[in-house]
Amino acid sequence: MLQQKIFEVTDPRQIRDLVRSHSWATLVSHTPARGLVVSHLPVLVEDGPGIALTGHLAAADAEFHELGAHDVVVVVQGPQGYISPTWYGNAPHVPTWNFVVVHVHGRPELLAPEPTYDVLSDTVDHFEQHFAEPWTLDRAGGYARRIASGVRGFRLPAGRVTAKAKLSQDEPAEVAERVADALTADQPWARPELAHAMRTVERRP
Repeated sequence: MLQQKIFEVTDPRQIRDLVRSHSWATLVSHTPARGLVVSHLPVLVEDGPGIALTGHLAAADAEFHELGAHDVVVVVQGPQGYISPTWYGNAPHVPTWNFVVVHVHGRPELLAPEPTYDVLSDTVDHFEQHFAEPWTLDRAGGYARRIASGVRGFRLPAGRVTAKAKLSQDEPAEVAERVADALTADQPWARPELAHAMRTVERRP
């Protein structure tokens, strides 16, 4: 991904927050037998120094990716949306797209059955924690264990992370605020979460 300093995100805390709030990711591999292979899956991000993801795939998918044999990229897409030139209030402008995205590069480590089950359990807990009565994987007992036997968990320590938040930082603050206002208005391309990201991003001089 082309990086531009004005849009670059380097704070590991911000990157972790993005992954935690947008856990549905895209896994991209390049294998000798199949070329590019793409799958979609939930991922979690670990605490601690650096960036490391955990996730799981059906065993057949993991084999399809030849997971663990080569480097992969995991793409986590944050808030994004269309930006109309009519929202800027000054001219000239053309349409554009604002977005937040993280690319995590590295070689995944395949996990044994018990750590794989832990990843599944942690994934359930991540999404269930917001309910008044969270469901846990152990409640499914032996059934969950049987399902887990057909799954491969992995850990991806990041060899390289590229994170980008293109949120109108190249516009004057008052113009960016007009765009954010439009994104919260009653209109077809409203994106309140994107507007919030625009209002909280660090605007570098």
